[in-house]
Amino acid sequence: MDYSVAMQRAIDLSQKGLGKTAPNPIVGAVIIDSTGAIIGQGFHDRMNSPDHAEVVALKVAGNSARGATMVVTLEPCNHIGTTGSCAATIIAAGITTVVFAISDPNIKAAGGAQTLLDAGVTVIAGVSNEVAAFANRAWLLKVRKGRPFFTWKVAATLDGKVAASDGTSQWITNEEARADVQLLRRYADAILVGTNTVIADDPHLIPRGNFVGYPRNPLRVVCGQQDLPTAAKIFDTAAPTLVVKSKDLNLLLDKLKEAGVNQVLVEAGPTLATAMLQAGLLDELVIYQAPSIIGAGKSFVADLGATTINQQMLMNHISTQVIAGDIKSVYQIRDGA
Repeated sequence: MDYSVAMQRAIDLSQKGLGKTAPNPIVGAVIIDSTGAIIGQGFHDRMNSPDHAEVVALKVAGNSARGATMVVTLEPCNHIGTTGSCAATIIAAGITTVVFAISDPNIKAAGGAQTLLDAGVTVIAGVSNEVAAFANRAWLLKVRKGRPFFTWKVAATLDGKVAASDGTSQWITNEEARADVQLLRRYADAILVGTNTVIADDPHLIPRGNFVGYPRNPLRVVCGQQDLPTAAKIFDTAAPTLVVKSKDLNLLLDKLKEAGVNQVLVEAGPTLATAMLQAGLLDELVIYQAPSIIGAGKSFVADLGATTINQQMLMNHISTQVIAGDIKSVYQIRDGA
């Protein structure tokens, strides 16, 4: 049987967990019968339930799961933590075949495939591996590098300006592009800015819009040495706020690790963003460009020290789309990936 269609459904389901699973990965699971019909499905939503995706799908399928096939984006876990072992639960439910995309790189949870095999369950690994890995890239990088995945968001003119010479910056991009940014905020576990941004713009850093199933907002993080206004919007009760009063990026990483976040949306100005870029801490750039030119003004990146074209920082293009005339482009930052 071709499991790619069911796996794509599982990957799509996993995306519903973005911003709701940290420190766990996003995972989607689908249970199909012998005809390929879906009889159970679910995704991990730690913000609202401790159940892993496999358990959610099994509860939906009920007794129909016996003799069926489970298709899941990540190898079922093999350890007992805040929940039981998914591998053991799958065996007890009578699933006869398990298809997964990515082997679990987390040493504490790995080994589910072997446990399933030992129990006589047929296991098929690696289906749609690249697609599932891209969808779960934030958590996978965190496991590999021991730090969160940093997405750098920029709104700029065609000539790369984020503010005019007088400091004004609202609004460069259109309303539709700004609404798209709210999705980035909603799907992040934390939103990071520097002290300059708080002092100059007084941002709220709360996702705007009606997002169902998100009982709390992302952690707000401010990094830098300047004193902040006590009445700044980031100090209200809409979300917790972490202030790292230092320019030490290693200290920032330590604090983010303690918070258990998987993905951080960086909305910082050029000072902090450039420092992170040079330190190899930015993994992905999402840039919204308006069809306009200012000429003078503040660029979104500061001096990187390049003096010749051979020293340019290259990126891998991921996607581009037009949003009501503005251009949204996503790039993998090679030095940060």
